Amino acid sequence: MAEPAPAAARRQQQIEELCGAAVRALAARPDLHFRARRLHQGERLLPFAAPHLYPSLEDDDYASFRGATDALALRLTHSDLELHRRLAPQELSRRFVFEVLEQLRVESLVPADWPGAQTNLRHRFEAWSAAWVASRQLEGTRGLLLYTLVQVGRSRLTGEGVYEPTEDIIESTRWALMPRIGVALRALQRSRHDQAAFAAHALAIGDIVAAMLAEQQGADDDAHAGAGQTETAPGFALLIEALEHESQEAAPLAESGRSRVLEAAGHRYAVYTRRYDEQVNAVDLARAEVLRELRARLDELVARSGLNVGRLARDFRALLATPAPDDWNSGQEQGRVDGRRLSQLVANPAERRLFRDEHWQPKAQCVVGLLLDCSGSMKRHNEPLAVLVDMLARALEEAGAGVEVLGFTTGSWQGGRARRDWQRAGSPAHPGRLAERRHIVFKDFGTRWRRAREGLAALLKNDLFREGVDGEAVEWACQRLREAETDEPPQRRILIVVSDGSPMETATNLANDTHYLDHHLRQVVARQEAIGDVEILGLGVGLDLSPYYVRCHALALDGPPGRAVFHEIMALIAGRRRR
Repeated sequence: MAEPAPAAARRQQQIEELCGAAVRALAARPDLHFRARRLHQGERLLPFAAPHLYPSLEDDDYASFRGATDALALRLTHSDLELHRRLAPQELSRRFVFEVLEQLRVESLVPADWPGAQTNLRHRFEAWSAAWVASRQLEGTRGLLLYTLVQVGRSRLTGEGVYEPTEDIIESTRWALMPRIGVALRALQRSRHDQAAFAAHALAIGDIVAAMLAEQQGADDDAHAGAGQTETAPGFALLIEALEHESQEAAPLAESGRSRVLEAAGHRYAVYTRRYDEQVNAVDLARAEVLRELRARLDELVARSGLNVGRLARDFRALLATPAPDDWNSGQEQGRVDGRRLSQLVANPAERRLFRDEHWQPKAQCVVGLLLDCSGSMKRHNEPLAVLVDMLARALEEAGAGVEVLGFTTGSWQGGRARRDWQRAGSPAHPGRLAERRHIVFKDFGTRWRRAREGLAALLKNDLFREGVDGEAVEWACQRLREAETDEPPQRRILIVVSDGSPMETATNLANDTHYLDHHLRQVVARQEAIGDVEILGLGVGLDLSPYYVRCHALALDGPPGRAVFHEIMALIAGRRRR
């Protein structure tokens, strides 16, 4: 039976915390941590691509995670990452061979006085081998060749035997492979303490294996020419897919910097005029018939996504709920004396059911604010964003949490009336924020999702998106979370900021300096987190927002959001500790 998503998210968080602590201790590098199963050094993704480095949360045991952690620590200790990057070939099959052999090299250097690490490494490699065989990935000839190379390469470098259950299966492939790579393989063993020399032999083996793969591809094409199809080679496809996935670059980092204007002003953020600032309800930004059309379109997009809101609600309820007193259980034999039942004691001195105790019910005593960047660059994401927000609001509401959906943009492009007022005043230097700030309420805490449906559909209105002043919006949203009126005082206040870039308002940046607004955003987030009553999370749409938010996640919204996207959000909410 599959583990519930919130429990899986908490388990992944716990494993990542433990593995992160272990790899920091073994590699003696304090800035290492895991994020979404990937090892990072600071904000930089470490692109280690050997397929046995990433155990499955569902299928592998904790010893496998320890083995992978030890393997990563050895890679950081014994491998020059810059040298490896310069020497690595680009073609996928050659690069796979190069990556795997380098990982096996560092694992062969495990110190003799680390018997636990040796056991962990062996366990992880055997678990990966068994999982690979169980998934029937030895049926393709190309996959079998690569698997055989990994087995004989590790055996040569570590002195241990190949994975015994597949020894007979790979024998014929091994017999064909060894005459062609035997010399280079022996050279690998001799040069394993010299990364540069080792790399030259690994590249030679990569060339040989690539040629053999090409030969097999040609033979497969000839064999299937009459049928008009080729062998899919599932093993080869699986390994190359793993390589592509694990070596892909991290999401780009949000551009951020210091504002000399703000620093010169003693970090006092200025606003030239608030005369044109406004807070509007989304339903007031379009005619009723337009909103109905947009809502029908959004309903169609939601239906097409195939998401089950009831299941998402159960997942969020399990994630956010905490036990709370709900009622009293009367007629108990112990607990607090129930004054309403004392008369029964007079009628029957033997009566013992005179007590009551509290009945506890899990409740999501939580308020969640969604703050959406409605700048022009977000316009291209408006359909998947609208589906995501609509489903999030509905699921969180059904889970028992209070939900509010807000947005921020400007009333016009390039400063509008505020900039014209400034120009008429002689354009004084460093005026501060120079824009018509617009804050939008798509759904407030007091409005249920069913009544807010048309307001949420306004996200599909393209002319809504202009420019963004993020810092003031975050302050506004945090204050609304503090003032949220709920039946019971919330135990958690969570603000999720969804954005695809750094703060951008053209007039303000030109009149001050490039980083005036993003410097202010960092100030605001730091100040709000210091208060400590609101958890601020950043969801970057294809962007790493870590320059602004301590807890953040880069989200792919290139198409309709699937269940995996919501699980990523749950994992972000579950990870209360700072990284």
